[in-house]
Amino acid sequence: MSDFQLGKLWLVDMLAMSKDALHVFVGMTVFLLAAALLRRPLGDWRPFLAVLLAALVGEAWDLLETWQAGQVMRWGRSGHDAFLTVFWPAILFGLARWTRLLRRSSQ
Repeated sequence: MSDFQLGKLWLVDMLAMSKDALHVFVGMTVFLLAAALLRRPLGDWRPFLAVLLAALVGEAWDLLETWQAGQVMRWGRSGHDAFLTVFWPAILFGLARWTRLLRRSSQ
């Protein structure tokens, strides 16, 4: 098992959460950190792109390691994981971009 996989299992164990929950936390963390580091609002496309890229790279890595181990590649599971990673960042991105819900008041 690769260091990447061992690291994910360690995080799941240390945080006492499921792998699915880890995907949600990673997506939100990447989204918020990217917005903060890039000094961009949540409605800007760049923080969301960072989440999308992180999800796609992570799932590509998982699929590559599965293939290298001679195991059956579970495309549906990878899609599910990518969905979990980007879902809440996509919701916040959409709310920030196309509604007034996440905008500062003018007071």
